[in-house]
Amino acid sequence: MTLAETMVQELKAEAQTTRRVLERVPGDKLQWKPHGKARSLGELAMHIAIVPGAVAELSAQSPVQVPQFSDPVLHSTSELLPALDASIAKASQIVGAMSDATITANWRLMHGDRELINLPRMAFLRSIMLNHWYHHRGQLSVYLRELGVAVPSIYGPSADENPFG
Repeated sequence: MTLAETMVQELKAEAQTTRRVLERVPGDKLQWKPHGKARSLGELAMHIAIVPGAVAELSAQSPVQVPQFSDPVLHSTSELLPALDASIAKASQIVGAMSDATITANWRLMHGDRELINLPRMAFLRSIMLNHWYHHRGQLSVYLRELGVAVPSIYGPSADENPFG
C-alpha cells in the first residue's frame, strides 16, 4: 500500500464519522453562534464538509500563493452531505493519485516572494486536510451539545450514544 493509499483510507474512515456529525446539524439553527467571534453553525458545518477536497486541491500545487478561502453559503442542511461526498471524492482522487515521491516531496506556501511554509506534502495533508478537519469536527460537536442536539459517537461513546452498548 502506498503512503497516499494509506492517507485516503484514513480519510474515508473519518468521513463516516464526519457524516454522522453533519447529519445532526439542525436546519433551523444555521445562523446560531456560541460567541460573537465564532462562525455560525451553518458556516462551520459547510467548512467541515468542503475542507478535504479544498486542501487536497491546494496540495497538488507547489509552490502556491496564500489562497483566499471563502466557504460556500449553506442555505439548507440538505446541501451538507452532497458537499461532503464531493469533497471526499475530490480528495480521494487527488491524493490517491500521488506517488510516494510526490507525497513526500516538499510543498511550499508563498506570500509573494516570501516562503511561509516548506514541508513534506504528506505533513501538510496530515496537518491541514486531516487534523484541521478533526479540530473543526470537534468544535461542531460542542455546538451540537450547546444546542441540545444529541452528539453522535466519534471515537467512542458520547454522553448520548454508545456504539458498544
